[in-house]
Amino acid sequence: MAITLRNTLSEVMKLAWQFIKKNGYTMSEALKVAWMNIKLKGQMKKRIVKFYFQKVDGSLREAFGTLSEKVIPATQGAGRKMNDTCQVYFDTEKEEWRCFKKANLMRVA
Repeated sequence: MAITLRNTLSEVMKLAWQFIKKNGYTMSEALKVAWMNIKLKGQMKKRIVKFYFQKVDGSLREAFGTLSEKVIPATQGAGRKMNDTCQVYFDTEKEEWRCFKKANLMRVA
């Protein structure tokens, strides 16, 4: 088995177990959302992606985000501490860094 595939599967399972423990998802729901998060992150590294997530207040948010080096501006400073429950992305509409809870990802368009 290729190392990258093994690493991807490992990341999916870690994320799925996190959703089960912290959010009370079933294994089926957790794996679906985990795979969606992994695919979204991969797509955002290549281009601008349209996706939907549920905000903390319960409303649905449509976002256009990217992690592509070509689009995002240069950042300064040491940055912040990593949070494994949130996905950070560069919002191309507001031109700011944003984040959402990985468990709240609804759909990737």
